[in-house]
Amino acid sequence: MHRSLLFIGIGSFIGGICRYLLQQFVQNNYPSSIPLGTLIVNITGCFAIGLVYELADKGNLLSSEMRLFLATGVCGGYTTFSSFAYENVSMVLDGEFYYPLLYVLLSVVVGFGAVHAGILFINLIS
Repeated sequence: MHRSLLFIGIGSFIGGICRYLLQQFVQNNYPSSIPLGTLIVNITGCFAIGLVYELADKGNLLSSEMRLFLATGVCGGYTTFSSFAYENVSMVLDGEFYYPLLYVLLSVVVGFGAVHAGILFINLIS
């Protein structure tokens, strides 16, 4: 267990730094009306987690520790959106359609509401 946490932590450290560097690079070199850096991080993270899980599913191509390091650690530190996307795709591939839709709607609507609630809370106490 402790060893797995170490792999995840190191991977998260690497992924977080990569996310920051890529976002800064894109924002500084490609100005846009939308957060293009975050969009590119999310898309590349989704592609990467697809690669990792498919390699893990192919048998002995990735150990469980390497999968934790790459998927949960690096991809998770890079962007949790990749996990969100993978979970939805997995449910659809398993023949579920109601739950992915519910998951997306709840994530977006409740997530936006939670951000707004956090802003309101800070404005209330300050």
